Amino acid sequence: MRGIPSIELALTFRRRRNLLILVVLALLPVLVGIAVRVAGIGAGTGTGMLNQVAGNGLFLVFASLALSVPLFLPVAVGAVAADQVAGDAADGTLRTVLAWPVGRSRLLAAKLLAAVVFAVAATFTVALSALAVGAALFPMRDVTLLSGATIPLGAAFGRALLIALVVTCCMAGVAVIGLAISTLTDSPATALAGTVGLIVVAEIAGSVPQLDALQPWLFSEDWLAFADLLRTPMYWGTITHSLGVQAGYAVVGASLAWARFTSRDLAL
Repeated sequence: MRGIPSIELALTFRRRRNLLILVVLALLPVLVGIAVRVAGIGAGTGTGMLNQVAGNGLFLVFASLALSVPLFLPVAVGAVAADQVAGDAADGTLRTVLAWPVGRSRLLAAKLLAAVVFAVAATFTVALSALAVGAALFPMRDVTLLSGATIPLGAAFGRALLIALVVTCCMAGVAVIGLAISTLTDSPATALAGTVGLIVVAEIAGSVPQLDALQPWLFSEDWLAFADLLRTPMYWGTITHSLGVQAGYAVVGASLAWARFTSRDLAL
């Protein structure tokens, strides 16, 4: 059916819990901005992102993403992705949808699209909320990068957009992983626990020195590499590796999801 992608998108963005997740993500930059404004953290000095917020509101975008990427964003995206199949199977919706004259591959692709679009929405909710709060509470001026060079505000907006896109690609990888786990069970709670558990395990493994040989291949290892875009010249090495790892996980996750979804009657 031609309307399957739009139906899945509508279902994803009409669910109250998903909208609540976006609201919570939007509140994070508000809380950080107010805290910096009241406490005067850094007073615009220092080299850290949070230390720069008081002197330049655009840094609230970078700081908010840096604060949300290690846990809040991936858990939010993973929770929604994990519900795509398991949630429909649990409430009986999947049985009805599978009765429609639509191929399972196409249905799965629509669910994947919805999960990835939510990843885009989640990332840009944080970024746009931070931009609005930063502009309202702090001056917006030319940006002094982490490397010490200063670039015009217009160019800094371009870098902010680039950073948001890099983060979005990382979260899209999480969405694919969550969808793959969602096809393995018809229990939303189990899918959620599996997805969040995998994220936490990856984060912990990334902090254990004895696993340094494994760490470059963890999907969460270089989520914060976008800081390299706040240097002159921009350094793409770590970011390119990270995006390659995300693509690899996405291919494996999508293949697993397709094999599982098309070979078993998940409606039963």
